[in-house]
Amino acid sequence: MIMSFNNNTSLILYSKEISSKKDCPDHSELNFSDKIEGVAWLNTYGLKYAEDMTAVVESNHWDPFLTKLILDQEHSNKIIQLENSLFVAIKVLKTDSSSLSSEQMFFVVTPHFLWSIQEKKGDYFGWIRDRIDNNGGIVRSQNADYLLYLLLESIIDNYLETNEKHLSQILKAVELSIRSPKPESLVQLEKLRKNSLKIKKATSGLRDLCSKLEKIDRMPINTKYFSELKEQSTNLLADIDSQLQEIESGVNLIFSLQNHRMNEVMKTLTIFSVIFIPLTFVAGIYGMNFDNIPMMKHPYGFYTILLLMLLVALGAIVYFKRKKWF
Repeated sequence: MIMSFNNNTSLILYSKEISSKKDCPDHSELNFSDKIEGVAWLNTYGLKYAEDMTAVVESNHWDPFLTKLILDQEHSNKIIQLENSLFVAIKVLKTDSSSLSSEQMFFVVTPHFLWSIQEKKGDYFGWIRDRIDNNGGIVRSQNADYLLYLLLESIIDNYLETNEKHLSQILKAVELSIRSPKPESLVQLEKLRKNSLKIKKATSGLRDLCSKLEKIDRMPINTKYFSELKEQSTNLLADIDSQLQEIESGVNLIFSLQNHRMNEVMKTLTIFSVIFIPLTFVAGIYGMNFDNIPMMKHPYGFYTILLLMLLVALGAIVYFKRKKWF
């Protein structure tokens, strides 16, 4: 079990002067109870390493309640302040497929240590590792709260990028639906609407999390980082609301176009009906088997009735033209 845990765990130690990374750290190296020079970032993929995670918590003399929090795999977005650490739970949207699934993610934070635990393998934190390795920006001169800020910012940036791609898909779907309104177009727009709602829900949860981080009082955390994240989340939510309105407008326009085309068809059918009903009436009368029908035995009776029917049809057409029905 230890090997399985270690194979899915990496450790980055960094300070202003140096940085080092171990993709598969030894179990003995996961004791951070002593004062750390700089910051230690422990990252684990998977939530099923109960014994190993318990051992890490116990070896670092953290609050035993932290073990229960980590082993509980179903958390809503929450922040719990413990005696000497901070526990952060968040539902993160996985955007590497069109279905937009979610995963549980935990963060355990002390002033000089951060443990990120992710339910599924793979993340969006590669650029942070590169900045630490290449000493880019100010990350190596800051404490673990700044690292937490970068991790959450990476999640928001991923939502922003996904939302921009989503917006282009919405615009294309709406344009295609206007040109050729079909049931498939409405199905596509409904799928995009559901994805927008998923992004909105995840972003809203992240904004609420940043609001809670602003109120931390048991640990020395620079709250201005999370105020900025809260503002980014709020702006993204406004963009998503605009997209939802765009989808709603597109759907309403599709229905309006369909109704308009249906009305045009019904109007055409009505015009033809109004023209041919009188003609059918005349033809029906002269199709009766009576001897005393007017013009029945007249030598020009057939042509006279045809002329009468033609005049009735032309009169109806002129009337419709004057009414501008077509």
